[in-house]
Amino acid sequence: MKTLFLFILMTLGTFSVKSQQLVYKPINPAFGGDTFNYQWLLSSANAQNQFDDDKNGFNNLLDGLNSMDSFTDSLNRQILSQLSQKLFEDQFGDGKLQPGNYMFGSLYLEITQSSQGLLISILDTGTGQQSEIVIPR
Repeated sequence: MKTLFLFILMTLGTFSVKSQQLVYKPINPAFGGDTFNYQWLLSSANAQNQFDDDKNGFNNLLDGLNSMDSFTDSLNRQILSQLSQKLFEDQFGDGKLQPGNYMFGSLYLEITQSSQGLLISILDTGTGQQSEIVIPR
């Protein structure tokens, strides 16, 4: 019995437990971290960035457009907007969408009532692309 007690005491003595206080220290300087981490975080983020600003950037959308091209594009958009508004008023009258099936060129619209509200299904018969819009009640 003494040997068993001595064996247990020796076994427990070898598994001494040590602990320390855990302290959270942020890495990002924006959240109180060390300011010297800024360059490292920025270079790491740039290395992982999958988007190339030179190819897909906003500035490239305006490249090659002079003021005359910009004016022409704006005028075309306004004319098309007025035309679509006129077609909409001719088709729906006072502007309230009524359930039914409608055809605008190659666009097929199906308007139905659902439990969520007014469901508008749009099918482009030329490309086969579909889209759905739900207008809540």
